[in-house]
Amino acid sequence: MPHRLALLVSGASGMLLPRHVLGRLAAHPEIERIHLVVSAGASQVLRHELGPERTGAADLAAAAGLGEEARAKVAVHRDSELDAPIASGSYRLTGTVVLPCSAGTLGALASGSARTLIHRAGAVALKERWPLVLGFRETPYSLVHVENMRRLLYAGAVILPPVPAFYIGGEDFGRFLDHYALRVLDRLGIAEPGEEGLRWGES
Repeated sequence: MPHRLALLVSGASGMLLPRHVLGRLAAHPEIERIHLVVSAGASQVLRHELGPERTGAADLAAAAGLGEEARAKVAVHRDSELDAPIASGSYRLTGTVVLPCSAGTLGALASGSARTLIHRAGAVALKERWPLVLGFRETPYSLVHVENMRRLLYAGAVILPPVPAFYIGGEDFGRFLDHYALRVLDRLGIAEPGEEGLRWGES
């Protein structure tokens, strides 16, 4: 069954994460559409971490090195585009990923704020009981962070911080990114081909 996903990029450090995950999602044969949203804050971080020419969702897709067929799967939306399909629960998704998830976005989702498309799409995932995966990028946690995560966990979200999986071995940073992308797909219920050596006990 073909899958439709939302990849929402908020303004926290770690833009290699959505770049890599977007590439893996777009290359997946069972995924037919990826709705990509980059917040204003994320655009600023993109410039710092991926180069001054990277300023938005289309630039993130270009940085992921997608081929023509993979690029055709990506639908780019502005964060102010509240009439986008993913703003409504009547547009069915397999799941929604916020990566990286900033502390501000975490708080907005925990409080039910829907001022932007990222907030609205996250709220839709919660109310529709679709998988909502939050790659929270902050450390150390404050009590406010913990309380917001607690509320979101009770509401059905999955908190999936990008923590290195040291047990996969090796010093190649790409293996960590591959493993994290695999964990995201696991939480969305999508099987990932070519996962050898990325799980505990497998080599």
